[in-house]
Amino acid sequence: INAEYGGHNYKVEVRVKAKPDEKTGMVMDIAILKKDIQDLIATVDHKFIDKDVPWFATRPSTVENICIFFYEELAKKMPAGVKLNKVKVWETEKNIASYKG
Repeated sequence: INAEYGGHNYKVEVRVKAKPDEKTGMVMDIAILKKDIQDLIATVDHKFIDKDVPWFATRPSTVENICIFFYEELAKKMPAGVKLNKVKVWETEKNIASYKG
């Protein structure tokens, strides 16, 4: 087994915070959030993260850093009035990290 190419099946939970829109009752369009999450997942999926993802050029790809990466990248995509509240990443059932900016 080549340790460099071992992989994980991560699970990601994203929480946003805002006052619900009076017309829609939503804090944001969940389809947009889902697409942003999927786009971000595509940047790390089936990649050797430490070599293929520039953010990790100077950081190890620990579950903690992956969580921070997701938080920082998703925070940039939040619409006006919406705050990214928390990102939580499961590497395994027992190895979990969460981050609140």
